[in-house]
Amino acid sequence: MNTYVPKKRSFITLSVLAAMSLTSMHALAQEAEAKAAEEDKDVESILVTGRNVSYANSATSTEMKKQQTPMTSALALIDNLPGVLVTEGDPFGSDEWSTTISIRGFQVNLDSQQIGMTVDGIANGNSNYGGGTKASRYIDTENLRGTVVSQGTADISSRSNEALGGTMDFTTIRPALDEQLTVSTTFAEYNASKIYVRYDTGEIAPDTFAWLSLSTQQNDDYMDGSVTNTRDHLEGKIISTVGEVDLTGYVSYDDAQEFTYQRVYGLAQYAQNPDWDGLTESWSGIPYQDQVYRGGWVTERENFFTYLKADFSVGSVDFSTNVYYHENEGTGKWNPYYIADVTDDGAGNANSELDSSTTAFGGASQGLIYFVNSAGEALSPIDGCVSSISSPYGGGGAEVDPNCYEQGAIAVSSNRHTHYNKKRIGINGDFVWNTTIADMDNVVRGGFWYEDYQRDEYRDWHKTIDASTSARYENTPYWVQYDREFPVETLMYYVENELDAGFAKIRLGAKQFNVDVSKEDQFTPENNLDISSDSDVLISAGFVAPLPVNGLELFGGYAENFAAVKDAVLERDDTDISTVEPETADNIDFGLRYSTPGFNASLTYYTIEFENRITFVSNEDVNGIDFLESAAGGYINDGGIESDGIEASIDYSITDSLSIYVSYTKNDSTYTDEGVSGNTVIGSPEDMAVVSFDYTKGDFYAGFSTKYVGERFLDQANTQETDSYIVSDLYLGKTAYDIGGGIDSVELSFTVNNVFDEDYLGSIAANAGWIGAPRIASFNVRVAM
Repeated sequence: MNTYVPKKRSFITLSVLAAMSLTSMHALAQEAEAKAAEEDKDVESILVTGRNVSYANSATSTEMKKQQTPMTSALALIDNLPGVLVTEGDPFGSDEWSTTISIRGFQVNLDSQQIGMTVDGIANGNSNYGGGTKASRYIDTENLRGTVVSQGTADISSRSNEALGGTMDFTTIRPALDEQLTVSTTFAEYNASKIYVRYDTGEIAPDTFAWLSLSTQQNDDYMDGSVTNTRDHLEGKIISTVGEVDLTGYVSYDDAQEFTYQRVYGLAQYAQNPDWDGLTESWSGIPYQDQVYRGGWVTERENFFTYLKADFSVGSVDFSTNVYYHENEGTGKWNPYYIADVTDDGAGNANSELDSSTTAFGGASQGLIYFVNSAGEALSPIDGCVSSISSPYGGGGAEVDPNCYEQGAIAVSSNRHTHYNKKRIGINGDFVWNTTIADMDNVVRGGFWYEDYQRDEYRDWHKTIDASTSARYENTPYWVQYDREFPVETLMYYVENELDAGFAKIRLGAKQFNVDVSKEDQFTPENNLDISSDSDVLISAGFVAPLPVNGLELFGGYAENFAAVKDAVLERDDTDISTVEPETADNIDFGLRYSTPGFNASLTYYTIEFENRITFVSNEDVNGIDFLESAAGGYINDGGIESDGIEASIDYSITDSLSIYVSYTKNDSTYTDEGVSGNTVIGSPEDMAVVSFDYTKGDFYAGFSTKYVGERFLDQANTQETDSYIVSDLYLGKTAYDIGGGIDSVELSFTVNNVFDEDYLGSIAANAGWIGAPRIASFNVRVAM
């Protein structure tokens, strides 16, 4: 066991944890950290080359954290690890819409969730935009202890049914032994600021330690500074020892309002203006143009997450168990440039959609209303009028041009809100049994993960009060388009045996998923759907063999990975789910690791066969957004992907003060789909490289990091290829100790991301991409008392 509690072995009350349990809405909480104390030490000291296990893995370093600002999302810190590409449209990661992650051809983006995420080993609850949650929502970057990335053949106990292409485990810091107050203030360009306060309690009861943090931050969009993103965050952790049981409790609350950036559709649009995403800063009063009003592209999310974990031993068997609870709710907003005509009011009558006291539930739009007269009757444009509106999305016809109507015509439009709510409760259990077979050390591991969650989603349409003046809307919706519930039940169980045969450690394991996914339509029960998404027995195997050269080892691993059918697949009523199967991937790793004081290196070759890739046939393209989602579309299994490549990294201390980190990735990910077989996967670069110099002498530190990202394709046909790009980050800082007046230390740090202000397309989705974040400088003051 490795829970970090000083062992004084005195009696302790459970009152603090009991209170936390009640406050956490009956959510006890989580995860088997059944890893040896030495592994725990690795995460804390953090070797980039990773732990000595039978699969490729790497971990963030202290220097990687210094390369980013305290405002930056937790996701950005893993970007320099081999095989990993993280791109975010906002400099501080405050826009999930434009966030993508790519590892070995697997993606997390608007269309796909193929990489697993865990927080302190606990499932994050899906990472999709609509109702999902990435790790950056749970953890304040200043509370991030470290992140371990398993690029392909992940640990068999990983809690995720998205882990086709490996997992990312984000771990939180542990309470300090002594009482301490930490105050951190960050200022940056684009009106960015953050205030962070953490209180470490010290020993508040026998063998009991805790911390609690609060933070608030904001930043304007970097395009025109017309909107402000905000985030308020509360987080805390408590550890205790009761007899022979180590207890850990954790709680996190996050409240964010994010204004999203728009993707650019194709290289031609990007070349036309590489500094603008097409959203406008001012309300024009012309609804067709105001559909791209930046203030109308907003996402609001709240996340509450808590767990309670217990670690204990019975004889030679170590046990770890936990329960957890997570609630996510929020709203995504847009400005359709029309009123949806959902009620047949009869010819010559006013449209009831304009009456703020009435609401239609369900049904479908029978047409679109663009302009009305003073009586609320829909109008038609003047015959033969040619529209002069040329943007956005190539312009619109006469029906959207106010100049094509008689004087007195009143423009109308909508605010479309999609409301999300998700509640998850789960339990995990693991055991590790250390024994011997024929005088050889043998370790048997096993465990399970059970989660029951329900995601609710409904969409309502609100009339814009006066479309000619502002985006303000009526509180009562004129239409609730749909209301759906998605119950999902997951059970995963596994067992693994590892034998130390002297010449090598050899492991063999198996796990299985049982996943039931349903849709319950609150308006039309005939649209209810139900699908069982169980996996076959998934085999995992591997070895680690020390070589004659001291510090050098050979490893190899094989894993059958699986991703269940997501509840999002059941959203569209026109999707034939009987033809949709779970995604699967066979991952193989072979590699070398070398570790000596001051020098660590790794080299991995991998090959992956990914089958039954689930693809959404998108309704959004260069011609605009299908706000009604009326066009044909849905999810299908669209072939697969084959990937192979190498990942290499070196971490070398040139002197006691200067070190260099180098990583290189060569990846070849191609489709196996009919018609595009052999084409490179969208958004997947063939080459990536990182060089980072880090300097520390006494209380001063500095560093300079550069990452090269090769060309990527925007489309499956491989007709649009982005340019490669190079982004560099600079940081420097100094810490002063023993200031006096109760101040233990003051740390000043300065960070510049994208030092040379490189223009590039960052995140990529099908046939489109988001403009990469520009150069941004920030300054942080951190005081410990």
